[in-house]
Amino acid sequence: MRWLIYLLVNSVVLMVVAGYFQGFYLESASAAILASVLLSIINFIVKPILVILTLPVTFLTFGFFLFIINAITLMITASLMGDAFVISSFGMAILASIFISVLNLLIKKFIVEPMRSKR
Repeated sequence: MRWLIYLLVNSVVLMVVAGYFQGFYLESASAAILASVLLSIINFIVKPILVILTLPVTFLTFGFFLFIINAITLMITASLMGDAFVISSFGMAILASIFISVLNLLIKKFIVEPMRSKR
């Protein structure tokens, strides 16, 4: 159930970012859900490998290199989705990864966690 909530939150965040930036395009809400599923799978499989391989750089940049890794996972997702999910450049992917990270943090902190603590 928790995974489904995070999946829906991530889908909404992707749609918000797509509406805010012109270089970040999602075809529809179903494309956002599919992109969220693919991004979750890629984050589960590919991201730990990238984090381990780039650990010295991540350490030297005080963790800011994780935004680059998130941008790489976004670009992989976009390439798998084809025309339904398009990111215009790697710079846009970095900017989108920063916004997605901040929005996910805020939503989880102020909406998801208070709802969970009410149970």
